[in-house]
Amino acid sequence: MRTFTDNSVARRGAPRTPPTPRPAPPTPRRLPAALLPWSWAAVLFALYATVAVRRHALLRTTGYDLGIFEQAVRAYAHLRPPVVPLRGEDFNLLGDHFHPALALLAPLYRLWPSPLCLLLAQSALLAVAAVPLVSWAGSALGRRSAHAVALAYGLSWGIASAAAFDFHEVALAVPLLSFAAVALGQRRWRAAVAWAAPLVLVKEDLGLTLAALGCVIAWKGPRRLGALTAAAGLLASAVQIRLLLPALNPAGGYAHGGNLDDGAHASPLAAIALAPLDALRPDIKAMTLILVFAPSALLALRSPLALLAVPTLGWRMLSQNGFHWGTSFHYSAVLMPLVVAGLIDALRPWRREAHPLGVRQLRATLTTALAVTLVLLPSFPLAQLAQRATWRTTGHIEAARALLARIPDGASVAASNRLVPQLTSRCEVVLFPAYPVDARLPGPGPADGGEPKKLPRPTAEWIIHDSHAPEAWPYRTGHWPYPAGQQAAELTAAEDSYGYRRVAHRDGITLLRRAPDPGEPGGRGERIPSAMAGFPGGDGVLAKR
Repeated sequence: MRTFTDNSVARRGAPRTPPTPRPAPPTPRRLPAALLPWSWAAVLFALYATVAVRRHALLRTTGYDLGIFEQAVRAYAHLRPPVVPLRGEDFNLLGDHFHPALALLAPLYRLWPSPLCLLLAQSALLAVAAVPLVSWAGSALGRRSAHAVALAYGLSWGIASAAAFDFHEVALAVPLLSFAAVALGQRRWRAAVAWAAPLVLVKEDLGLTLAALGCVIAWKGPRRLGALTAAAGLLASAVQIRLLLPALNPAGGYAHGGNLDDGAHASPLAAIALAPLDALRPDIKAMTLILVFAPSALLALRSPLALLAVPTLGWRMLSQNGFHWGTSFHYSAVLMPLVVAGLIDALRPWRREAHPLGVRQLRATLTTALAVTLVLLPSFPLAQLAQRATWRTTGHIEAARALLARIPDGASVAASNRLVPQLTSRCEVVLFPAYPVDARLPGPGPADGGEPKKLPRPTAEWIIHDSHAPEAWPYRTGHWPYPAGQQAAELTAAEDSYGYRRVAHRDGITLLRRAPDPGEPGGRGERIPSAMAGFPGGDGVLAKR
């Protein structure tokens, strides 16, 4: 018998050894879905806080408005009504805008009495508003879409403008509107009303936004709840504007009522008929209307949630105040969460449909929205982080800090607008060269096209004045509220006529102190109560006017 010893045959008959399985590639660790929105909020908070703190360190914050709100919150922190000397003697800030919700910041300020407390609180409020938007986008559109929505909201020009311009009460409304809009988009009607109801304590016009939310609920959901909500919002705004604000305003009446009446039309009927044209003239109004919805690639206009923006856009476009028409300041912050929520709501059908173009449409829209946001980014304040000047402390800033440090705590001070918020946490501060009389700054001056008017003589113990024209975004570069020549003349008059002596002068910054006057230690006159008398460290003494 022949024996086959061929190795090939032996191999064919031998059992095969199974191949060694390759190890599966490691699964990338993903952030839990519940933590994703809060992680984005933390990133955005760091971004906004960095911009705000650096602006304050560079003397770019202002007395009008950071100093005003700090004086109000400081009063709340000491259980006093929000009397604000920067707005006038015995001026209750609740008579300017109705924002009792500001008192919520009082405990934080009591623990940390600093303007940075308000700036960081605002940064946190703006950042937290991203949480419901990112969460809804993640569940409705997918994880990648949630990242895109976070960027579209977080880098939007309306939020950037608010984050980099002092502190304002509307920061309290931004997260409320964000949670309310998301609840409305998810058809959680009662939750939407619960989130939106506190808006009436943030600002008097936001009752109209609550009414708009009620109208959407009556249209898409339970009519009774919607009708009651709309009625409550209208009633709240009417009571505040017609009754509460006039009662609290030292001058009487609604301080901002004149913004909606320029007397240009012969009759109320003419005003109503021409309102649509007035809302689009001049051209800056139409541009703003487009830019408001640009972060959504205009797709938010397809969602009923866009109706929540109508009240704010309406009063702004019909206002006679040119500041309300543009993209600067804080006026558009309340609109950004509504626009982004409208974007999510408009994109949901594309995610649900089985059509092969649905995913492409979703990606294309979000890509467009991000592209628009990034294109606009360099024109708004977040771009300041990339500027070298933001990270450089100049000799002028060091000089200002040195002279500010020479003013003792509790002193009464008249300061240039950009120096006011450097002092409001520890001194009683009014604006130099003029303080409000009958709740208004004297004017107009030559810069406004009017004749120079005699300004009231300073009454504070100290004067600190900066002759340099500061970096002024969002204002025009220059001196506010009066031109440089008029401010210099008032500074000279303080030395020559009003009894002040020069303590120091450095790099264009002048520090004056009033000579002892009757009524102070060593004098024999009368005491005049201070608008902030009774605060810790305050002496409650001002010179007689």
